[in-house]
Amino acid sequence: MSYFADIWLAASLVALAAGAAGFFVVMRRAGFAAHALPMAAFPGAAASSLFGFPLWAGLAGFTLGGAGMLVLAQLHVRRDAATALLLAALLALGALFLSLSGHYAGSVYGLLFGQVFAIGRSDLPMLGLIGICVPLALWLGLRPLCLSALSPELMEVQGGRPWLADLSFLGLLALAAGFAVPVTGALLVFSLMLGPGAAAARLCARPGAGLVLAMGLALALVWAALGLAYVSNWPVGFFTGTGAAVIYLLARLKPG
Repeated sequence: MSYFADIWLAASLVALAAGAAGFFVVMRRAGFAAHALPMAAFPGAAASSLFGFPLWAGLAGFTLGGAGMLVLAQLHVRRDAATALLLAALLALGALFLSLSGHYAGSVYGLLFGQVFAIGRSDLPMLGLIGICVPLALWLGLRPLCLSALSPELMEVQGGRPWLADLSFLGLLALAAGFAVPVTGALLVFSLMLGPGAAAARLCARPGAGLVLAMGLALALVWAALGLAYVSNWPVGFFTGTGAAVIYLLARLKPG
């Protein structure tokens, strides 16, 4: 039972970070970035397998690097074009690393769709750090992040720096997305973020309440997905993706 307790705790920590980041993804209309940045974790994990350095180092290094490249690219081209170019480059790099590592088929499935049942106790300290620090940083930066999303011109008038808020947000998003890859996989991370985040934005008028609700919905989604995967032997990612869609559709039933 301790093995399943470790998995439950690891998935819960990932959900806290992903849910908190997902609320701001919806508020800032950064869904495409939330889809692209997990792809930076894909070559990061593949590089870890190829070169032999720790998995978490690859995830953190490549996702933060991807966020930095995205900010730089957006200075010269349209945001959607920059994100699409980064997505294509990261997928190609990950495919190269996996091909060179000699662990192609199984590794591709695990990195793209998740292998939560392969998480061990040794992974918990790093996941705990991400699961606590990312929501805390987003909570502390709630006002500037909201202001830079809704009215960057007003933020500049008040002496703020919208570009710094954007960079900070993308860095936190990169960490939350990258460390969610072992649970849901690179292709389904955005479902864990966008489903609860969009539902919370629909149901709550205040950003603080929305942030807390998004984290709660993400936790409930992951717990339900783990339970259903355990009893059915179906992939966790399937239940995460479909559950995210159901959560949002139920939130849409709220009038106005």
